[in-house]
Amino acid sequence: MERLIDVGRVEQLVNLFGNFDENIKVLEKKYGVKITSHSDSIRLSGDEISVSKAERAINCLLKMVEKGENITPIRVDFVINTVEDGEDDKISDVLDSDCICVTAKGKPIRPKTLGQKKYVDAIANNTVTLGIGPAGTGKTYLAVAEAVSAFRAKKVNRIILTRPAVEAGERLGFLPGDLQQKIDPYLRPLYDALFDMLGAENFQKCQERGDIEVAPLAYMRGRTLDDSFIILDEAQNTTNEQMKMFLTRLGFNSKAVVTGDITQVDLTDGKTSGLKTAMKILKGIDDIAVITLSGKDVVRHRLVQEIIKAYEKHGGENVRKGNNLR
Repeated sequence: MERLIDVGRVEQLVNLFGNFDENIKVLEKKYGVKITSHSDSIRLSGDEISVSKAERAINCLLKMVEKGENITPIRVDFVINTVEDGEDDKISDVLDSDCICVTAKGKPIRPKTLGQKKYVDAIANNTVTLGIGPAGTGKTYLAVAEAVSAFRAKKVNRIILTRPAVEAGERLGFLPGDLQQKIDPYLRPLYDALFDMLGAENFQKCQERGDIEVAPLAYMRGRTLDDSFIILDEAQNTTNEQMKMFLTRLGFNSKAVVTGDITQVDLTDGKTSGLKTAMKILKGIDDIAVITLSGKDVVRHRLVQEIIKAYEKHGGENVRKGNNLR
């Protein structure tokens, strides 16, 4: 069968099709349809079910174009997953999301997937939020954006970002420099996110004033953190004792976000991940949200989604064989 979709302007077609028709090729490969452009319309041809799904996907992408989004194969993959899940009617919820904050270069930061939208809403509406998901889902970046937004709006007086300094095959003792220089590589992703949103110079000033603190988790012990937005990153590498210690640092008028990927635990000696335990025992407590992101929420290179799927499949096979991956 054939179907025609009217498009308002030629510029929309150019954005939709992408460089060398890369976006359309993703749709054609997925649905097995032929997609061509004719002046101000798009022609779809193929079997009825495939054409119907491709039409729904294109209509979603056109909504993104109207909102000023630059369409890439990554965004096409997101739309395809949304259509497959029958949630394409919720695309507008993502597109109409408020800007969390603006980067130092003037780029607005918004959630890009349904999972990310649920995540940022949970942060806004709860005192403690646990964000669990694989690499590339924006867990840390969006949490830092929420922290910067709260700080700029003077809802909090300071931002505190922390990670456990657990080695993933390297040893602190073999790294060059003093203690701070040894620890900095573990905190680099947090620095990068703050540099992006505040600019290096502004970040430096805030850090010198004590408005922003980036430190290893061990530095949190014995403190009470009032009027703060606190982010614990890579929380899968905390022990149960460390996780409890962190959560009980929470003071008045503070908000905490805990992020991690439970498939990448670097703890040794059979220690249990504090994040895994927290997910179980904190679920259902009022004012604490547990949000799980998936490969569908990945906003990095599209191969990252495929890599995550491959590992999930491999892990599932090992579970069935009784040899679960750590």
